[in-house]
Amino acid sequence: MRKAVDVSVSAMIEDLRTLVEVESPSRDVDALTASARAVAAVIESRLGGRAVLVGSEAGPHVHWSGGGKPRVLILGHHDTVFPLGTLERRPFEVEGGHATGPGVFDMLGGLVQAIHGIAALEDRSGVEILVTADEEVGSHSSRALIEERALACGAVLVFEGAADGGGLKTGRKGCGTFEVSVTGRASHAGLEPEAGVNALVEAARQVLDIAALGRPGIGTTVTPTVASAGTLDNVVPAEATVVVDVRVETAEEKERIESAFAALTPHLAKAQVTVRGSVGRPPMPESAAAGLFAVARRLVPGLAGRAVGGGSDGNFTAALGVPTLDGLGAVGGGAHADHEYLVVDTMAGRADLVAGLVRAIRNGEHLS
Repeated sequence: MRKAVDVSVSAMIEDLRTLVEVESPSRDVDALTASARAVAAVIESRLGGRAVLVGSEAGPHVHWSGGGKPRVLILGHHDTVFPLGTLERRPFEVEGGHATGPGVFDMLGGLVQAIHGIAALEDRSGVEILVTADEEVGSHSSRALIEERALACGAVLVFEGAADGGGLKTGRKGCGTFEVSVTGRASHAGLEPEAGVNALVEAARQVLDIAALGRPGIGTTVTPTVASAGTLDNVVPAEATVVVDVRVETAEEKERIESAFAALTPHLAKAQVTVRGSVGRPPMPESAAAGLFAVARRLVPGLAGRAVGGGSDGNFTAALGVPTLDGLGAVGGGAHADHEYLVVDTMAGRADLVAGLVRAIRNGEHLS
């Protein structure tokens, strides 16, 4: 029988508090610089060696290597969706078996569990950790580095929060955002409305066309989410914008949706329609996780696996053909919400799972 690793939950809580109390909203480079330094300090304190800050326009990413031939990439992010000041309103607390505070579930708790799981290994060779600064806003500055290290390591463990009930995430939809801009012509809404080209009316027609692109039966959702138009109540709107969230399960659907957006045409004479965006995160097929998930099930019999709609940086690594398993982070819930929480008594088990997976990957068990 495999012996569980020896980890200290109190030490994990201490490190989690440290990270949560350094606020790290996406796009705030100064805050993210402080956060990256805190992440690096925790890594160095628990694992030794040097955690390197990799600068980018989005903020610093953190990279650490245990030396030797790269075999497994531990992947996470330290940016959160919460603005500065959230901590004052919602401070880090541990009560009733739950840890709460901005970012505990998505995904600072997962980072801490991963670090402590690796720290419990006598041999840390072959392990790399990459903690990025811009996952919540599309990973534009980190994608190339993520893909480089994933290909070098050959296996990826992603520490986003667990699925409902503590399950792992074995598949993810591809996801993207499109912005549809409509240009019309302004005129007085009372004196000469016919002289204008109503961008709001055109946008309404476009919304109906766009919504019709969805195919929920095969996992494709196309959801207009934000719209804006007009300037004054007596002016025919000259401009309108519609933002659309897209989720797909296959590469074929990604291509179909992108082609359909590119082909949008105006309904009103003299209106213009411009489209920006793409399905930026490709789908993560369940086949990418199959070998690693089988190992995880041997380590934790009965562990559930679920395909989910949200995207992560694991979408990028799976699209390269690199074995990728996601949802290894905190067990809890409330991602991006004020009720976000982590279940404390699951932390040691998740750290143990990290250690077991790393050992198995170095033995090549995920490839058998």
